[in-house]
Amino acid sequence: MCKLAIWLDALLTFGQTESVLAQVGQMVMSDSTAWRQLQKRGAQAVALDAAQCAAAMAVPAWQQIVPGEDATRERLAASIDGGMIHIRGEGWKELKVGGIGRIELAPSRDPLTGDMVELAHTLDNTYVAHLGGPDRFGQQVWAEAKARRWSQAAETVVLGDGAPWIWNLAGEHFYDSAQVVDWYHAKQHLAQAANLLHGEGTPAAQVWLKAQETVLFEGQAQQVASSIACHAKGKRKRSKDLRTQAGYFRDNQRRMQYLERREEGFPIGSGLAEGGCKQFRTRFAAAGMRWSRSGAERLLPFRAAVMSHRFDALWSTLQAAPLN
Repeated sequence: MCKLAIWLDALLTFGQTESVLAQVGQMVMSDSTAWRQLQKRGAQAVALDAAQCAAAMAVPAWQQIVPGEDATRERLAASIDGGMIHIRGEGWKELKVGGIGRIELAPSRDPLTGDMVELAHTLDNTYVAHLGGPDRFGQQVWAEAKARRWSQAAETVVLGDGAPWIWNLAGEHFYDSAQVVDWYHAKQHLAQAANLLHGEGTPAAQVWLKAQETVLFEGQAQQVASSIACHAKGKRKRSKDLRTQAGYFRDNQRRMQYLERREEGFPIGSGLAEGGCKQFRTRFAAAGMRWSRSGAERLLPFRAAVMSHRFDALWSTLQAAPLN
């Protein structure tokens, strides 16, 4: 019953868990009892995560595999993003989410042309999440990547939204992987620049945006940056914001080779992490939700395990360990 209750806790509110157990399973467990059980097993799960991170970091990435040994044909993607959850006494805090997925090509509708083409997607996605700074989160993502045999993969790529901490993390743990700024985040920045230049929702903004999307997709991020910076000179009230947008494209230009990366069979959108963030927010950031820090941290491993289809494996590991 405890296993079922915690599995439900990872999917539903504690009150909903109590109702499902009673209505479907004819089992009586109050939401407070479910909460206490979660706290006990959650503390175990947090400790297990810490041990796995320590083991993953014990051997540097460059020593993980001897060249030519045990290599695979798999191509893997890591995607990193973040979302906000409310912590009592602290306010809104960023929940960092990382995903690892296997890259496969599949017939898809080209978002630019509308044609059916072979585009890269990720399958067998697994997730980690951390409520805190990037250092520990980076260890978590690397531990998950190591479990997915990242070092043995034929090709690897890291996708993110352009935040410097993401690329610092990638440089530390995924230094030999391709790096791509997620296309959809790049388009959001382009739309912000269009609105600053021509006014939100105006025909001129839409024309400029459409033209610059093509330039950006073709890998000319520096040209986009130059265009924004040039226009900023005549927009005194908005020049600071426009220079910020220009800097975004200038600083990330090497990570914005979208046409080239797509032709290489890599994903250029971080649906892997975006989907993961949405699933975490569904459980942790619904209307009115407020969490204690320890409560959120002890539920996160179970939510990640359910999303990664690994709950049974996690539970078996916890069952085999002593419950303090």
